[in-house]
Amino acid sequence: MLLTPRRFQVDPDAQPECRQRRRILGTVAATAAVMQVPAARANIRPLQGRHLKFDHLHTGERLDTTYWSEGSYLQRSLADINHLLRDFRTGEVHPIDPRLLDLLHHLQQQTGNSNPFQIISGYRSPKTNAQLRSSSSGVAKKSLHMQGKALDIRLPGTSLSHLHQVACEAKVGGVGLYTGSNFIHIDTGRVRYWGS
Repeated sequence: MLLTPRRFQVDPDAQPECRQRRRILGTVAATAAVMQVPAARANIRPLQGRHLKFDHLHTGERLDTTYWSEGSYLQRSLADINHLLRDFRTGEVHPIDPRLLDLLHHLQQQTGNSNPFQIISGYRSPKTNAQLRSSSSGVAKKSLHMQGKALDIRLPGTSLSHLHQVACEAKVGGVGLYTGSNFIHIDTGRVRYWGS
């Protein structure tokens, strides 16, 4: 069998200066890859949390918290919210309906306003509700405030009429407009609207 001689080819990587260049390029590439890890991680979108800010007008207390993350409500944050939204007259704390918090989050998203919600009224004990009812015809006997399912709020930077409109469009529960007192009432009861 006759073998045809092959042409001898010089491997460029075999040359000393090429090996050195290859090592340098390899080091640069490895360094670049390491430096880009944070950027690559930044492109991975984490599960978004739900964040709320509160400013209680009667107590002066403020809260800035993420109450929901990675598919579940955060118990520590819910406890902080329950405390902030307590009956400030008696000090009684009651669980706040998480759907009410989700409604607040929705209002924030729809208005594009991340300012703290100003709290006029959160949870009310039956005793407080009865006292308020005795001096005002606008307080319901079976107020959802007593179940931790209602809030009276403002959102600085968003007009009361716009906040009211967005809350009504959400169709989550009751929405009352109180222009004279400059707040809206929201709750997680049956869907209904009132006020002017």
